[in-house]
This record gives sequence, structure tokens and C-alpha cells, in this order.
Amino acid sequence: MNLTGRHFLTLKDYTREEILYLLDLAETLKEKKKKHIPVDVLRGRNVALIFEKTSTRTRCSFEVAAHDLGMGTTYLDPSGSQIGKKESIRDTARVLGSMFEGIEYRGYGQEIVEELAAYAGVPVWNGLTNEYHPTQMLADMLTIREHFGTLEGRKLVYMGDARYNMGNSYMVTCAKLGLHYTACAPASYFPGKELTEECRKYAAESGGSVTLTEDADEAVRGADIICTDVWVSMGEPDEVWEERIRALSPYKVTADIMNKAGEQAIFLHCLPSFHDLGTEVGRKIHERFGIADMEVTDEVFESAQSLVFEEAENRMHTIKAVMAATLGAEL
Repeated sequence: MNLTGRHFLTLKDYTREEILYLLDLAETLKEKKKKHIPVDVLRGRNVALIFEKTSTRTRCSFEVAAHDLGMGTTYLDPSGSQIGKKESIRDTARVLGSMFEGIEYRGYGQEIVEELAAYAGVPVWNGLTNEYHPTQMLADMLTIREHFGTLEGRKLVYMGDARYNMGNSYMVTCAKLGLHYTACAPASYFPGKELTEECRKYAAESGGSVTLTEDADEAVRGADIICTDVWVSMGEPDEVWEERIRALSPYKVTADIMNKAGEQAIFLHCLPSFHDLGTEVGRKIHERFGIADMEVTDEVFESAQSLVFEEAENRMHTIKAVMAATLGAEL
């Protein structure tokens, strides 16, 4: 399958077969990594990594993956680029596209990464926007397939705020690949109607389904995968914490939730997670609201059902697959 020159902006742009191809490629690259087999077939190439929102896993995954493929990287943090401030997105795209073979963007609106792609002339990869997080989805699907052996027919439940990048991306990906997706949240936190209907069309073709519900007990019954994310994302004001804690606390992933799903269920989280008081934000929330965890309890996070660190590692393998495929690496 030839994906050379393709952008990677949202999995809406990819077919089921193309997504599975990327998972297969990631699996192959992971095996080579474990056996210390070099794959530095893109020596002499360079990629730009634009991070308007900082990250641990995404930055490390792109940098290690690029270096494994033999490429150089230039990291541009919020203070290291004039993108959107003194230089337009369009102009930035054309400048970087003349110097680099690929561009990663992690930041705010999806329209920014779309505009970069329109003018760069080289593959552009979405490391996260407000609306979509496609590289995380490949990592999660690889983790699920490694654990269960299959993807089709699995039931994935996303607990919490389903309106933004993680909820949207799970819905798209499950619908494309034939999984049964359930968003479990207050109705005001459901994904947008237009995207939901689009995903139901994907699901009708793949054999999957899309369900939106406020009933946590019903949602998780028989689930294979329980997922969640932080309740307040980077860039959102502190004032939203009280509202989110009040609205989303009934959708916290607890041992009781996992028990209702069944012993076969696994837990996934894209990280970072507020499962204890080990973070500055967690301690501040504890002082303000008297709670020791938020979207997931420490009991679940540290349990045998939790595959969050396997999932985190798979970010690197799947991102390597995306870059290798879109840059035409001969492996």
C-alpha cells in the first residue's frame, strides 16, 4: 500500500484498510526495535516538530521515531516559533516545507494543521488538535489488538467529556474499524451531532456501532475496553474545574466500574492522568475540592487491567509507522 506524500490529520481521511496497514507496519517496526534491527532508511532527511502545546509522550515519540529512521529533528516550542504571531500559518508552512521533509503540529484548532497541510508541500502530521488526536488512536488500537488479538466487534467505552479530541477520535476510529463505541457522559458532553451521524455511517459499513448514553452502569456492561481522559485540557481556564468535577465525577473510572465491565476489560488512558496527588495540579485540586483523584482512581490505574504504559510505548511505534509510510521509506 502506497501512502507516500499523504498527510495524517484525522483518521476520517483514511480507509479501514489503510489504518490496518499502519498498524501492521507499526507491529513490524516494533518487532525490529525489540530485536535491535536498524531501520534508519531515511538518513539525510529532516522533520520539524511544532509544539504550541507541550507534551512528554508526543515529543519523545516523534523524536525517537525520527531518529530511529535516521532523520534529524528540529523542535519548535511556543517560544521558538512565530507561527500565527509574526508570521501567518500559510507563510510558516511554505518556509518549513522548503527546509524539511515533514512537519508535525501539536496545538489548537484543527484548522491550523489543515492550513499547514494545504501550503507545506510535504506531509503534515497531527500530533493533537482540539478536535482530533489520530496518532493516539493508532497507539490505542495497536495496544487493543496486541491484547485481544482482534479489533472488530470489541466494545470500547469512553467515560467523561466526549466532545473533544479523544472522544471524537475514538468515535471515528471505532466506527471505521468495526468496534462498538459508547460515549458515556452527561448529555451536554456528548460529541457533536454532525460528527456522530458521520461516524454512524462509517459504522454501518464496518459492522460497528455508535452509542451515546448517560447511564454508566449500562454503558460498561460487557465492555472490552474502558477509556478516559483528563477533565480539563491544556489551555482551558481554571474556572472550568468546578463545573467539570461536578458534572463528570459520576463517570470516574473506579474499581466498581471495571467490575461491572468484567474481568476481561482493560483500561486505557492517553496520559497524563490525575489518579493520585503526585502532580502539582492534583495537589491544587485536592486543596480546593478535597478529592484525591479525578478521572480514574489510583486503584484502577495501577491494576493489572491497566495497560496505560504499554499504550504509551506504542505511541512511538505507531508514529514511526506514520512517518515511514508517508515519507516513502523502503523497509
